Amino acid sequence: MRSTAIRLSAGLFVAFLAGAAALASPERVRIDTGAVAGVTAGDVVSFKGLPYAEPPAGPLRWHPPQRAKAWDGVRVADRYGAICMQKIAKDNGVGLQPASEDCLTLNVFAPAGATTPAKLPVMMWIHGGGLVNGSGTAELYDGSALARQGVVVVTINYRLGRFGYFAHPALTAEAEGGLVANYGLMDQIAALEWVKRNVAAFGGDAKNVTIFGESAGGVSVNRLMMIPSVRGLFQKAIVESGAGREADRSLAEAEAAGAAFATGLGVATPANAAALRAIPADAIVAAGDLNMLKNETLTLDGRLLTRTAMDAFRKGETARVPYLIGSNDLEIPGAFAGSFRLGVKLTDAQKPGVVAAYGGQPAYDEHIVTDAVFGEPARTLARAQARTGAPVWLYRFAVLSAGAPKALKGAVHASDRQYVFQTLAASPWPTDARDAALASTISAYWVAFAKTGDPNGAGRPAWPRYDTGDRLLEFTNAGPVAKVTPDAAALDAIAGSYGGR
Repeated sequence: MRSTAIRLSAGLFVAFLAGAAALASPERVRIDTGAVAGVTAGDVVSFKGLPYAEPPAGPLRWHPPQRAKAWDGVRVADRYGAICMQKIAKDNGVGLQPASEDCLTLNVFAPAGATTPAKLPVMMWIHGGGLVNGSGTAELYDGSALARQGVVVVTINYRLGRFGYFAHPALTAEAEGGLVANYGLMDQIAALEWVKRNVAAFGGDAKNVTIFGESAGGVSVNRLMMIPSVRGLFQKAIVESGAGREADRSLAEAEAAGAAFATGLGVATPANAAALRAIPADAIVAAGDLNMLKNETLTLDGRLLTRTAMDAFRKGETARVPYLIGSNDLEIPGAFAGSFRLGVKLTDAQKPGVVAAYGGQPAYDEHIVTDAVFGEPARTLARAQARTGAPVWLYRFAVLSAGAPKALKGAVHASDRQYVFQTLAASPWPTDARDAALASTISAYWVAFAKTGDPNGAGRPAWPRYDTGDRLLEFTNAGPVAKVTPDAAALDAIAGSYGGR
């Protein structure tokens, strides 16, 4: 009896090992820093926690990212790296703790077997979070469903808050004319450079890269569109709810804010760079978050950034690449507007005309923050990019799950992400078969754009180019619908308040 039990247990153990091997068998590739082993799960292989730069801690805090050092042997890439330093929030876009300054890692998802030369399109995701929170490691951003459609997906971490967006006279002096202030943006560029050097090892085509991001990630995509030195590192761009009219601070303003911050944490004046880097990381986080709408993050440093996004797009100073941009139909409902009202720049004299364009005060109150911060800038940036001759595609996301809170009357900020990635299990509210079907369609548009620069194909409803008559694709609960831009009169009134700027 005991012998039979042992044989049964041994058989079950062998069966377990066989099943585990089917779910998780390593694939090895070699990149410029060494050999790495990924994990295959079904038809997707992933490589997690790959360093694309040295840890920006200690003497490397507030320095441009440095190339990652090589390692010996095989690095097992089976788990995510730490998220970047941030105030931990209950947010499905944050990812698992711990948080650390040693956070400049990325993750690669590819079709299993694509590590043989395949030249697949590449999609590099830049997460949102106001440039103060989030990560590329959240379950929400698992790239498996996108990879199954024939692309290589890269998700990245980049420095956040004052670790990523900070200036001080001592740091500027130390840099001796080198890059300062926008360290998080520098990290994104370093990740793109890593992709160029290494993505072929995963079956990707370094000459067919799409950058895509949501919220602060979309803001970042717009900035990357402006930087001449980044040209050629990507060939297409997608901006999801990426604002567009935020006013970046000057370097002098950023330095003054940094000096006041350091003084408040007890650093003697005049401070030196070593004293700044001696501030404990936890103390920097505890001192409070930056606010993009108060111009406390991105800096016009005179090197990477020389003008605002809107100015650069208006002047045609952007990469001539296919551009897909849009926003959600009720990003910030009036009742939840809070500090987002900082993004509404209307004067008392301008407001009555905009209220009239909405048809009255109730509609204005409900939609003005959504439209002023997200909807109008997206449309204006689309127009500006179309004038360069590049193909442009505009959308509005208006999908509202049946399981969403009943207080919501439209698609709120960030609710599109689980559809793009087809990660509905990470949704903050229940989803159903209708959501799954919509996610499949929306995701397919994004992948088609990454492959060809045109989101159309495979029998999906036609998505008109924006320059064919102020038309967009609206994603609704009933499916995608091509139409003239909704609420055009209100958007025109908001745009008019800027006097053509």
